[in-house]
Amino acid sequence: MLSRIVSAILLVLVGAVFGAIGTVAHGISVTWGIAIPLGLIGSLLAFAALLTGLRLLGHSRLPALLAALGAIAVILLFSQQSAGGSVLIPNNLAGQVWLVGTILIAAIALAWPDVHGRRSARDGIS
Repeated sequence: MLSRIVSAILLVLVGAVFGAIGTVAHGISVTWGIAIPLGLIGSLLAFAALLTGLRLLGHSRLPALLAALGAIAVILLFSQQSAGGSVLIPNNLAGQVWLVGTILIAAIALAWPDVHGRRSARDGIS
């Protein structure tokens, strides 16, 4: 029982770390004639890879849900104005895509059908 509680806490913390790093990195862009938001693309891909990996390795949706909740909570926290007046997620296109994109990725990853498939007892595998 204790190991499940520790695992749940660690999953929320891993999600929070991904959300915090993605929040800081989502504003990075490179200009080669046009501005390419490499930070936003990389952050969304890393978040999608985290949730996909947790769904593929886990036997339930709970690990991916806990990581997604940790990441989204940190992202929503960082989108608020601080006491000093600064905001880590500005109200621009990259900020809006980061906010909405993580929620959509989490919804898709959690709603995706079970990839392990159900094996019946007659196959000899329990």
